[in-house]
Amino acid sequence: MKVDNHMTLALVTQLTTIQDNVRPLIEAALEQSDGLLRLSPTWVPRSFLHPGRRLKLDPRDTYAYGLNRGGIDERWFASTTEAANDNRVEDEGLSYVVFENQRCQLRGAVAELGAEIIGSDIWDKYGKWPVYSKFFDNMGPIPHHMHQNAAQAALVGQEGKPESYYFPPQHNPVGNNFPYTFMGLNPGTTREQVLDCLRNWNQGDNGILDLSQAFRLKPGTGWLIPPCVLHAPGSLCTYEPQWGSDVFGMYQNLVEGREVPWSLLVKDVPSDRHQDLDYIVDQLDWARNVDPNFKANNYLEPIIHSGGNGQGFVDKWIVYGRIDQDQFFTAKELTVQPGQSVTIRDNGASGVIVVQGQGRANKLTLDCPKMIGFHELTNDEFFITEKAARAGVRYVNTSQTEPLVMLRYFGPEVNPEAPAIGAHTG
Repeated sequence: MKVDNHMTLALVTQLTTIQDNVRPLIEAALEQSDGLLRLSPTWVPRSFLHPGRRLKLDPRDTYAYGLNRGGIDERWFASTTEAANDNRVEDEGLSYVVFENQRCQLRGAVAELGAEIIGSDIWDKYGKWPVYSKFFDNMGPIPHHMHQNAAQAALVGQEGKPESYYFPPQHNPVGNNFPYTFMGLNPGTTREQVLDCLRNWNQGDNGILDLSQAFRLKPGTGWLIPPCVLHAPGSLCTYEPQWGSDVFGMYQNLVEGREVPWSLLVKDVPSDRHQDLDYIVDQLDWARNVDPNFKANNYLEPIIHSGGNGQGFVDKWIVYGRIDQDQFFTAKELTVQPGQSVTIRDNGASGVIVVQGQGRANKLTLDCPKMIGFHELTNDEFFITEKAARAGVRYVNTSQTEPLVMLRYFGPEVNPEAPAIGAHTG
């Protein structure tokens, strides 16, 4: 059956996937939308976690990948990064551009059009879109773990992963079982104590959390987490701009009565180091883990960038700050009041997710869904090319009663004017 290019397609399965020569598709999409790319939802399961059910995914589809793969507890945004899951499907974690009755991977679009999509600075330095973001949603806490730095990850052919958190109120009507996150290690913790936790891996709870402290999580705030810092994210649904990598090492062996296998501790450790406890402990950035001012040096609260005071919109920094002088990513939250409109200019490309309301971005229709089937298309996610960002994207809230709220994240060094950690206190 021939598909009418003008008919409304509701399912990913109705689309034709284009794998080669995607330029005509992308150029047509950009022309029609004034520089924006509509994206379809990207769902990721985790076999060792318990989904929090706040992603708006149809509950009948929680185990759409199969019970053996685990429940879907993540949705990835503007991702060109593959999920590092065992037994994964071929394109797991990769975002798709949707235009009329066709789709192609965002990774392929960036590979073919390069600077035309992500800008020359990022393209010339990285040759790809090097970051991504996601919603991370669990019923309870996850294991105390770290993400390797660039040098450590390179030993296994991967990239390091700094990351950040923001807890959008729209996705946190409930806190679920444990809205607290253990971070770092208590000041005064010794290396030998952590070694003992690893030695006791098969003797019940290894006690790693006894060496850490938990911070209460508050919707509308966030954290910046450098590589090599232990953290056990709690049960708020989290928006996570991060580097385009899926490396990690789990240092906790038992969570809510569920075993964490040793394989998840050494997943991204060189094979000849899988039993080398000294190497595993020395992956940790000791100074940052035992920092007595951990919260002051890592905690984020929104800072207004523009708007407010009756202007009909407000644009806030929600992720900002540097790690060892490097700005890996930043993020903003834009709210447009009912019946209002605004043109927003940014320094570079970004991935956007709508978390509330309806309206338009340039010529794209925006609509935040109430529930999403596993194969269903949505109008809540898109990518802004650098050219469109610099020209300005026009946002219109078509509702008379509800704000239009969007989260957008940016690549490295795009916003040198972004605030420093702690700026919210001034």
